[in-house]
Amino acid sequence: MTTMNRRDFIKNSGLTIAGLSLSGLTMPTVFAQNSPGKKIVIAVMGVNGRGNYLSTLFAKMPDCEIAYICDVDEHAINKTITDVSSLQTRKPTAEKDFRKALEDKSVDALVIAAPDHWHAPAAIIGCAAGKHIYVEKPLSHNPNEGELLIQAARKYNRIVQMGSQRRSAPGVQQMITDIRSGIIGNAFMAKAWYTNARGPMSLKNAAVPSWLNYDLWQGPAPRKPYQSGLIHYNWHWRWHWGTGEALNNGTHEVDVARWGLGVEFPSRVTSAGGRYCYKDDWETPDTQTISIEFPENKLIAWEGRSCNAFRNNGTERGVIFYGDQGTIAYLGENSYIVYDKAGKVAKTFKDEAVAKGTANSPGIGVDDKLTELHVADFLNSIRTGSAPSAECEIGHRSTLLVQLGNISWRTKQTLEIDSKDGHILNNPDTQQYWKREYEKGWEPVV
Repeated sequence: MTTMNRRDFIKNSGLTIAGLSLSGLTMPTVFAQNSPGKKIVIAVMGVNGRGNYLSTLFAKMPDCEIAYICDVDEHAINKTITDVSSLQTRKPTAEKDFRKALEDKSVDALVIAAPDHWHAPAAIIGCAAGKHIYVEKPLSHNPNEGELLIQAARKYNRIVQMGSQRRSAPGVQQMITDIRSGIIGNAFMAKAWYTNARGPMSLKNAAVPSWLNYDLWQGPAPRKPYQSGLIHYNWHWRWHWGTGEALNNGTHEVDVARWGLGVEFPSRVTSAGGRYCYKDDWETPDTQTISIEFPENKLIAWEGRSCNAFRNNGTERGVIFYGDQGTIAYLGENSYIVYDKAGKVAKTFKDEAVAKGTANSPGIGVDDKLTELHVADFLNSIRTGSAPSAECEIGHRSTLLVQLGNISWRTKQTLEIDSKDGHILNNPDTQQYWKREYEKGWEPVV
């Protein structure tokens, strides 16, 4: 690969993505193709962590401007406005309620990095307001929301990109091309994993801090009393707002696994695990396996260990593809190794250009570079009408796989799945997890 700057990313990120099939899908455009100097105006929702990073990244992109920073946390708003203002001439406007920013007709797109329970509802609101959407993974809190968001994207003719940046990684794209070419024969299984060393969690009833609009933070979720220790990260481990490690991190690798195997909806899903390491206020499992079988006689197996960081194959996360003629090890980032049937190295793809950074972004991490490519892909789609690499239907199908795993774990049942649409067959016990209850007046409507 040759070193590319950000303008080259935008120019080149519209390449055909291996395995992308969105038949009949026509994407809208904000500007005529290749219109120079036309700014894409952005509002960002949720900026305490990932959203702060995305705000600064979008602000650095050519012909892109952050107009609004939206968060329920005054501290997070102020910090991000300061950070973004150092990167562009315009000082963004602060809005606690992102819906006010959507009233501005000059805003072209909404970036969503709020907690999981907000992802799909906020994206649906944004689509209805005529905005394109970049929404962090997982696409939705539950399967029904994912289907609603696809409906909203189609109804309002909006571009919706899920933040699964590996879809825009040139090395991963090349790996998918190699798998499709038969380099390991019939790829019949993918094993994915994620490891971490998270500690215990303690929640205590407390007064809502003065800097936090807790009612708006809850948004579509039915109201619960405020507890210290929940915000800003530990909500991940409570089902009311979060989706556990399976969707927090597993979504990334399961998406790559599904992409590589060339599968869509499964036929059977089962999950095992529990909260094994601590007795505390976690609800989601810290140790979990999910087995996902497909009608094409293919299998995805995901393993998550939130509280033991011993690495699999030397990495904290990754995917291994097994074929009848060889194996591919994707050990994260943007590189991979191909082994022949005898286990000898047949090919090594190491992305030195991305690892070294570019003239505009020297020495940044590989994950940061892949996110930059993914953001560039989203902006390119807005400008040209090309399908983004992680369009919401693609994102939903991958998100659904791990959501089904969580439903299996919560019901302690193996799920039989309709492989035509991903719905659970003949199992009334699971329907309570297919969708959720909402705070009155906050129900997502398409």
